[in-house]
Formats: sequence, structure tokens, C-alpha cells
Amino acid sequence: MLKQIVFSLVLLLTLGIFSYSSFRYIRFFRFTRTGFPVKEFRKRFGIMFKVAIGQTKIFRFPYVGLLHAIVFWGFCVILFGSIEMIIDGLFGTEHALSFLGIFYKLVIGSGDVFALLIALAILAFLSRRLFAHIKRFEGIEMKHISHVDANIALSLIFLLMISLQGMNIAYLQQQSLANKALDGLYPLSRHLTGLLAGWDLKQLGILYEACWWSHILLIFLFANILPYSKHFHVFMSVPNVFLSRLEPLGKLKTMDSITREVKLMLGPTEAFSAPDAGATVERFGVKDAEDACWKNYFDSLACTECGRCTSVCPANITGKKLSPRKIMMDLRARMKEKGPLMVKNGRDFSDQKSLVRDYISEEELWACNTCNACTMECPININHLSLIIDIRRYLVMEEGSAPGQLKAMFSYIENNGAPWQFSKGDRMLWARDLEIHNN
Repeated sequence: MLKQIVFSLVLLLTLGIFSYSSFRYIRFFRFTRTGFPVKEFRKRFGIMFKVAIGQTKIFRFPYVGLLHAIVFWGFCVILFGSIEMIIDGLFGTEHALSFLGIFYKLVIGSGDVFALLIALAILAFLSRRLFAHIKRFEGIEMKHISHVDANIALSLIFLLMISLQGMNIAYLQQQSLANKALDGLYPLSRHLTGLLAGWDLKQLGILYEACWWSHILLIFLFANILPYSKHFHVFMSVPNVFLSRLEPLGKLKTMDSITREVKLMLGPTEAFSAPDAGATVERFGVKDAEDACWKNYFDSLACTECGRCTSVCPANITGKKLSPRKIMMDLRARMKEKGPLMVKNGRDFSDQKSLVRDYISEEELWACNTCNACTMECPININHLSLIIDIRRYLVMEEGSAPGQLKAMFSYIENNGAPWQFSKGDRMLWARDLEIHNN
């Protein structure tokens, strides 16, 4: 009974802290813009199962991709055991879901194998981070705390797997000495029971309880660290893939306010047919975090900081300052800075800073050639380009700021109706002396 009371209190504390941490992010979404309708659910579920569950995009790097997939799939299986532990902790039961029979044995057996595979994969990841000096793990946006954060998260996952394996081995040895039947299958742990040879039932009971509490408390600790870590993608990645943009990547979203103005210029009747002709025009593009679409902010929270986007960016490869990963991290950091101030003072509050220039420079933004390599590479379908384009729109339409070549092109379009410096009357001068024969 004491165990149930203590467990219930710890669970309530965990859920309370996690709810508070999550709410801190959720309340910031009300400051962002709408404009990303979620529909075609059947297609979205298909993308989610293919990209998020199937981990298809991660296999571009086959060996590392396989290790990552093993960790993801393993967590999905082990989650079943974690749910059972919560039920056992609340109601004082032992293996409460064992009534599921063959399915239970299959899941528990898979979890027993995955525990070792995940532990080995985590050791490989830690070794790569500590000794291999992978280029995509570096960059001006990757501060020392980012590397510490990753190492802490990987270490916690490793300890989770060790405690699970220890719990399974102690349980098997206990049941063997007491001549009791087993609940579930343990294809790997049964070969490791020799490590506890000579232990009596009391010692095994203490070890089992120690591993049980270590495992569940590590889960609770890990869950409450995640909202403050780049590993928040453990919760955010699957929903983010479900919310993927469905249009072709090369299609740029038009601005409703500009579309309306063009229609009004094309025909006066449009002034009466447009339902929002008198609507208040918001800021053109994105200047600060609150101007971004809610999906852009969701992308920034889901970002794993893996650097795959930056590693394939042609601008970054050729030495430009642009890093698509940094763009997402900057949006997240800016909202973290300004969000609490807007909660306190309202959406119109200004701290005399902005996402543009204070976080993201114009040089970075204009280095992008809109090739969508970053979006294609991202394992959770983050759309970096939509945010970059919207910030560019702000610079051009609100500040008139753009590289000299673009300003010249804008002038030619305004004066000549085309992006070239020739007037309409001179456009065909190049063909003046050509002899054209009709066959």
C-alpha cells in the first residue's frame, strides 16, 4: 500500500510538472498567425506511417538510419511495458496486462531484445558525438549547451535500457528460484541470469525493486526534461509529420491580401465580390516570432537539431552564412524570449528587438536559392523555406530592403512589365536582322 501511495504522488508530480511545461509552449501559439488548414486526413495518416513510423527518410544514411530506427521502434514497443508499470504502480498488481496472452508475450519478448539493441545504438551515438567530430553536429548555432543536452539525453536512455534489462534478469531469477511461472517471454535476459547466480530471493527482490523504481523514475525524469531539450522531438516529431505540407514543395503560398489587391486592379467588380475587401491588412510577411504561422512555430519545436538540412544546403556547402537549422532554432529561441513578455503585456508588446536582424541576418536570408533541399532532407518534414520566404516578403514589402540585383529587377518589372531592362518596344530587337524562312 505504501508503494502505491508513493508511486501515485510521484506520478501526480510528474504529470503536473509536464503539464506546466507543455502549457508554457501551448500558450505561445495564440500569438502566431493562422493560415495553415489541416485537411485530407487520410493522406496525412499515410505520410505519418511512411515517414514517422516507417522512418523512411532517415535511411538516406543507412547505417546510422538503421540505428535510429531501432531506437524509435524499440521505444514504441517498450512504451507498452511502461504503461503496464504505471498500472502496476497505481493498483499494486504484477504484470497487469499479462491477460493479453500471446500478444503480451510477443510485445514483452520484443521489448527484451530491443532493450539491448537500443543500449548498443546509444553507445554508438555517444561515441560518434564524443569522438567522431561529425561536421553536421557543428555550426555557429550549436552552442556548448546543445552538445551537453544531447549527451545527457543519450545517457538517460542508456540508463533506462540497463535498468529494464536488470529488472528482467532479476524477475527471471526470482521466478526460477521460487518455481513460479513466467509472465511474458524474455529471449535475451534468460541467457543472462547466470550473472545473478548465488543470489537468494531477498537479494533478488531488492534488486528487482531497485531496477523497477530506477526505470520508472528515469522515465518520469526524462519526460520532464524533454520540453526543455532538443529531444522534445520525441513528442513532437510524429504530430509534425502528420501536419506536413501537402502541396508540391516548389509551390509558394500566395498572400491573400496581395491577391485581393491584384483582383481589385484587374476589375472594379471585384471590389464588391471580394468578401474580405474591407478587411484589415496585417503585416506583410514575418518580422518577429508572432508574425510566423503556427505551423512554423510547431516546426521549430519539433526540430531535432540533427543538421541534415544544413548538411545538404547548397548555400551552406559553398560557404554562405545560411543554415536552415539555425533559422528554426532562432524562431524557437525568439519565441522563448518574447513569448512570456507577450503573455504578460499583450501581443503588441515590443522589446525593441525582432527575429529579423537580431537573430537572423539579411545575408542569411538572401543566400537561400529556394531549392527545398533542406525540406526534402528533414526526417520530420519541417518546411524551412516557407519561413524564409515570409521573412523575405517582410523585408521587400515593408522595408523595401533587398539585394541590388533584385531591386533592379523590381524596377524593370514596374517600368517595362518584365524582369529585363529593355522596354516593350525594344524586346524583339535581337531578332531584327535574322532571316526567318517558312517551310
